[in-house]
Amino acid sequence: MAAGGADFLEGELGRLEEAYRRAALRHLQLTHDRVDALGDIQTEPPVHGGLTAFGAEVIRHCEALGVIVDVAHGTGSLVRRAAEVARKPLVPSHASLAMDPTRRITPEHARIVAGTGGVVGIWPPARVFQDLAALAEGIARVAEVVGPAHVGLGSDMMGLVGPSALPDCGARLPDLAAHLLRRFTPDETVGILGGNYWRVARACLAA
Repeated sequence: MAAGGADFLEGELGRLEEAYRRAALRHLQLTHDRVDALGDIQTEPPVHGGLTAFGAEVIRHCEALGVIVDVAHGTGSLVRRAAEVARKPLVPSHASLAMDPTRRITPEHARIVAGTGGVVGIWPPARVFQDLAALAEGIARVAEVVGPAHVGLGSDMMGLVGPSALPDCGARLPDLAAHLLRRFTPDETVGILGGNYWRVARACLAA
């Protein structure tokens, strides 16, 4: 189970452990579409100056349990503080350097994530990447900043408002792989298409 936001915690760490035990929660996005008790988001004026003390507690508890920490939607200040707290890799599960402001991250933001050993997931809305060739170029742009070991495919495919450059992962993945192989080695391509995220998952899911 993955959760797009931690509102359900309502300020109580015990609810995180309950979600881990009863709902098999293994991936938690700290913030979503509103400023919450964990920290600030990209689309609203900052309130907390980044990650809150409770947000830091949640990160530590996630790592102790074996839950991947997702900093998508979080501000650069939130991600910087999260990286200071974290002892395991972080992921912004859906972002890019080229998107509209709702999910765009800066090169510094991406480097902070990579510094934890994490992976930046590239979200594929067609309004930003009109086709697979453009998506591969967007992936390459992030790889130039952080290296191909720290880039992957974005999640939250059902959260797209409008069409996707990758509408069917199963059917179109070989086509995307062909575009990536023009820019990356076979091993790097395997990493981008899932291997890098699997590395993060192995590191984070072990309590």
